[in-house]
Order: sequence, then C-alpha cells, then structure tokens
Amino acid sequence: MKTRRNRKNLNLNPTGDPWSPWLHVDIALVLSSIALAIIGAFMVYSATRGNDPDSYDRAYLNRQLLFLVAGVVAMATAAYFPYRRIRDWVPAVFWGGMFLLLLVLTPLGVERNGTKAWFEFGSFQLQPSELCKIAYIFMLANYLERFNGRLDARQLGNGLLLGIIPIGLILLETDVGTALVFIAITMGMLLVAGAQTRHIFVLTVVGVILSALVWSSGVLQDYQQDRLTSFIDPASSQTEAAYQQTQAQIAIGSGGLTGQGFGQGQQTRGEFVPEQHTDFIFSVIGEEFGFVGSVIVLALFAIVMWRCMRTARKSPDLLGTLICCGVLTLFAFQMFQSVGMTLGIMPITGIPIPFVSYGGSSAVSCFVGVGLVLNIHMRRYQVV
Repeated sequence: MKTRRNRKNLNLNPTGDPWSPWLHVDIALVLSSIALAIIGAFMVYSATRGNDPDSYDRAYLNRQLLFLVAGVVAMATAAYFPYRRIRDWVPAVFWGGMFLLLLVLTPLGVERNGTKAWFEFGSFQLQPSELCKIAYIFMLANYLERFNGRLDARQLGNGLLLGIIPIGLILLETDVGTALVFIAITMGMLLVAGAQTRHIFVLTVVGVILSALVWSSGVLQDYQQDRLTSFIDPASSQTEAAYQQTQAQIAIGSGGLTGQGFGQGQQTRGEFVPEQHTDFIFSVIGEEFGFVGSVIVLALFAIVMWRCMRTARKSPDLLGTLICCGVLTLFAFQMFQSVGMTLGIMPITGIPIPFVSYGGSSAVSCFVGVGLVLNIHMRRYQVV
C-alpha cells in the first residue's frame, strides 16, 4: 500500500473549502510564540527604563510592540499560502537575500560592535542575515527533498555548497554567532534528510580543523577571541566580555526563587549588564522573575519546539518535515546558546533569544518560521 509521501498527485484542498486548513491551526504553537513575544516586550521595557522611570523614553518599547504586530502579520501571511506553492518563490527570495548580505558589506551597511550586518533607516535597522535564515531553511529543504531521505556524498556536498554561500558572506561581516546558527541549521537538516553517520563525522572533524586554523590565523580580532573564551574563567579575566558575563550572572543570581519584581532589578535598572535588552535579556528575566519566571519562559520554548517536532512527524511530505526540522533547529540552537552565554556556560556570540530579545529583524524572522510550521500543520491531512 502506498504511503501519502509516495503519491504523486497533490490535492491542495481536498474539501474544496478555502478556509478548511484554518480549522487545523496549532493553537498551542501560536499562543506560546505570542506569549514569549509579549514577555519580551515587558523585558525590553524593564531593560531600557533606567534608574529614572519618570524620564523614560518609550522608543524601544514602542518599536518592540510594532515588531510584535508585524511579526504576527508575517506569521499569518506565511501560514496562508500553501507551502508547496510558496516553493516556487523561494529561489528568488533566497538569492535576493544573498544580494542583501553582499550589499551590507558595502558603505551602505552599518557597523555595530565590530560587526557590519545592518542597514539603517532612521531609527530602524534591518539585519538581512536574520531574514535569510528562513529563506535558507526553505531553499535547503527544497533541494534535499528530491532525494527522498537518502543522501550520497555528492548530494551531500551540493547541499553544503548551498550553505557555504550565506555562511561565507556572514563571516565577512565578522558575525560569528549568526554563522554558527546557519551551520547548526545545515547539520540538523542534513541529518533528517538522510546523511550517513560517517559523512557527519567527517564534516565534524573538518569543521574542527578549519576552526583551529581560523583561530590561529589571526583573522579573528582580539575582542572576538575574548568573547569566545571568556566563559571558561570569567572571574580571572579583565576583558569587557568577562565583565558582561559576570554581571549577567550576578543579576540572575540575585533573582533567587521568585525574583526582585518587575522593574525592580538593581542590576537591570543600573544597566550594569551591557546589551541587556538584546543578547543578554535573559539576565533581566532571571533577576526580576527569578528561577520560577525563568522556568516559565523555558517551558514556553519547550512547547514551541515540541509543536515543531510534532508537526515534522505529521507532515504529509518530506519537504514539510525538513522545513519544520530547520525551524526547530533554529529555535533550539539560538535559545540554548543565548541562555547559556548569559549563565556563563557558553561563549558570547551575540545571538538573540527568539521572540524575546529586542529587534525587528529577529522577531519577524521567528514569526515567519512559526507561520511555515503552522502552514504545514494546517495541511497535514492533505494527500500528496
């Protein structure tokens, strides 16, 4: 008996009702994603209000709320069009994203903290690498699907070449953290697509050797090396990265079980933790809501990842499975890395927490990823 994945005729709407897919929306995924974004807005407010709330500039909060609304609209749009029809647009979106990654390296790009990765439009900034994450996931899934879950060395190599393009351009921006996210997505999707264990082992060894060569070549600046090594022994290091990590740990430790209360964190109000509204926003959660609040946030992430995994297993085709696994890898890696660097168990890479950290490009990208997972979940009963 043929499985749904082996049938060649695609019925995009077996009931004939254009609204029927919306009867299968994954409510748990939608609510948990929006809940994280709302928590993020509160944390951005707290992280940017300073010691004098009466003179608080609401610009950060207003922009974050705007990003939330834009993200929800983007999520609904990504869920609306059947994902097998969207695949026709993916190459143009992907190569357009690669053009933006190249363009940001020109004088049109803006440098921040040693990384040239943004375009600036007044008070707003656009980070192309964030938006390219979802386009890359779809593009790689579109390529890997054709091999029906079995990859030989040549097919694996072609998939890697597809990933080398954005990773190389992002490394030219000196954005090591985002490059690591793309590497994690690539490895996760290759595993699901049927890459053999020996191939993954060889790739891992090659990656370690290349990393060692880059480290010893002098390509990385001193401050970048400090950010990657400060977590090993921050107490004995006098670098800015070690200071940042130490202050974050102090903030989280002072939160105790239930936290100091919303807007009452002394480390947060004193702005002792650099970038506490972006990369280090978990320190605000830990200080003001303590262990209990931190667990609630992590539990919401667990729900998001569980629903992505569940949809991957229920997808009617390999394309949907690969997209869901790519989005799952994106969320899992960024959450673990960002929380880990705040706790001092991972290197500082400048990776934001999905949905929670301040930033429009990241928020919209994450919500588009959720929208694609919803898209696949809504059409999981359709016959392929």
